[in-house]
Amino acid sequence: MVRFPYQMEEAMSQVPTIQQFFQQFPDDDACLDYLMVLRYGEVLECPKCLKTGHFTRLKKLPAYACPWCGHHIHPMVGTSFHRSHVPLQKWFYAMYLFTTTRHGVPAKELQRQLGVSYPTAFRMAHKIREYMGHLDGEPPLTGHVEADETYIGGVVKGGRKHGITGRGANKTVVFGILERGGELYTEVVPDASRKSLIPPIQRNCPPGTTISTDEWMPYRNLSKLGYDHHMVEHGGKEYARGGVHVNTLEAFWSMLKRSIRGTHIHVSAKHLPKYLGEFEYRYNLRKNPGQMFPRLLASL
Repeated sequence: MVRFPYQMEEAMSQVPTIQQFFQQFPDDDACLDYLMVLRYGEVLECPKCLKTGHFTRLKKLPAYACPWCGHHIHPMVGTSFHRSHVPLQKWFYAMYLFTTTRHGVPAKELQRQLGVSYPTAFRMAHKIREYMGHLDGEPPLTGHVEADETYIGGVVKGGRKHGITGRGANKTVVFGILERGGELYTEVVPDASRKSLIPPIQRNCPPGTTISTDEWMPYRNLSKLGYDHHMVEHGGKEYARGGVHVNTLEAFWSMLKRSIRGTHIHVSAKHLPKYLGEFEYRYNLRKNPGQMFPRLLASL
């Protein structure tokens, strides 16, 4: 019988400790049992003979067999674990690390903790980030939201708000929408123009949503698009006027940049969307951190 001490249905506020993790997943067999139940349930209908019951674990294969007709089910097929030479427990532990850290896990740290090569650790890290970003999706953002853009990477050559064709051409533009008390959405955009910043707002925020932004020109059309738009004038050193501010989103930008500089040192523009998905996933589950690991496993 497979035990699930970290039930996804419960609103868990505590992150499982390392001791709890290894009690639950002491070896590859325990991880495979968990994956089997997660994907197919403890009792399932055989797709071949159509009889219902408990499948039996095979000794020489990472698979389970129907007790009546012998049909095999391979729970790792269709996941990143399939055909991977990395033991299943190491995959689970890597995912555990990604969901219990605040600033991310560099590939060098995975290499040290898992005892794998750097290329293997690098590939595993990016696969996990892809799962985290895919699972998070694009949530609808309503109520009072903040919208803002930031620049990541490169060296500032002058001014701000110049997109990729001006003096900030060596930096990557990232746009974000944050619902106060709710979820966050981030996206790498080509530049900081109206055609790049307004469509994400229209996709994620229904008309009538209250939106706080700074004074950057593309945002000035939001009122005409049916939004309750309010601005703060950062150029005039105004950072908050009552409830009008983008301080919550800017705090996330600050944390993201500190994490990149301190943990990852450098993130290429090519892989930046994966890192955004990772940080977005953790932010959106900040109130229930104990759900991060089981939800990530369930996404497989």
